[in-house]
Amino acid sequence: MIDATKIRRGMIIKLDGGLYRVLDCQLITPGRWKAMMQTKLRNIKDGSQLEYRFRSEDRVEQAYLEEMEMVFLYRSGDEFYFMNLQTYEQIKLDAEAVGDSANYLIPDLVITIETYEGQPVGIKLPTTVNLTVVETEPMLKGATQSASSKPARLETGLIIQVPQFIKEGDVIKVDTREDKYLERVKTK
Repeated sequence: MIDATKIRRGMIIKLDGGLYRVLDCQLITPGRWKAMMQTKLRNIKDGSQLEYRFRSEDRVEQAYLEEMEMVFLYRSGDEFYFMNLQTYEQIKLDAEAVGDSANYLIPDLVITIETYEGQPVGIKLPTTVNLTVVETEPMLKGATQSASSKPARLETGLIIQVPQFIKEGDVIKVDTREDKYLERVKTK
């Protein structure tokens, strides 16, 4: 158990029987009143968010997640299959546990799976992933590299904005934190 004033961004805490990731926290000291910790939390199981205010004297249980590297194998409907790199054991996660990370899962991608008491609760993606453009508009005549962007559909179904010079079949590097185009990957 830790004091509520020790809560930090990124921590996993137990609250009302559920696990929550701290998205944001702020210590509020209103004049002559007691200090409070205002937090924004996301439920790890269902992804819902809530704002919760702890009193300074409250105690909170911090949960520790185990992490293991796994490789994504394939998707079958709403189920995603992963393999542990050390034991070759395979596990299955549903679409709810994977969440928006499904937009970046391609076969043979190494990711980190977070578990709590042996149960998988979420996944951590690498910072960047290389994806192939499968559909985009043709380049406009006279458009410069920095002039404008256009939508492109990637091999996973994700749609992001890319520069005009990107064409179908190009492999691009995408930032998984911001769903953002970074650069075109040179292929041989």
